[in-house]
Amino acid sequence: MSRIDYYEENAPKANKIVPAVSAVICNDQQILLQQRSDNGKWSLPGGNVDIGESVLEAIKREVKEETGLEVIVKRITGVYSNPDHIIAYTDGEVRQQFSICFAAEAAVGQLRKSDESFAIAWVQINKLDDYDIHPAQRIRIADALKNCKSAFIR
Repeated sequence: MSRIDYYEENAPKANKIVPAVSAVICNDQQILLQQRSDNGKWSLPGGNVDIGESVLEAIKREVKEETGLEVIVKRITGVYSNPDHIIAYTDGEVRQQFSICFAAEAAVGQLRKSDESFAIAWVQINKLDDYDIHPAQRIRIADALKNCKSAFIR
């Protein structure tokens, strides 16, 4: 299923809000990104929180599913619920974003891509401008890299 991400532009009206999680995983001067197969953009690993799981369980599961890595979650870097970030799926779902982003570090595992991505890579932080990254993802990355003691709420 493909999707279109709208950000502060003429978007369809949302018909759903779904809790989601994402992770900023850094390694020296690199950040782990995946190229999503549903929209072709580079993104942080993450996804929906399933019924019956906590956000902590969800981010660990999503990162492992999408990257092959188990992570140690360090902190929440931000909560993102901008009503002007709308995601429209081909099945008719039109979702307002609601995502909790975490800083995490890779613990164990073998890096691999999933069916949800075309590629996965450690990207030099100073080369992020060379990648097609959605503006909402760029905000999450920038917030996480500030290493603030408290989370951003946007």
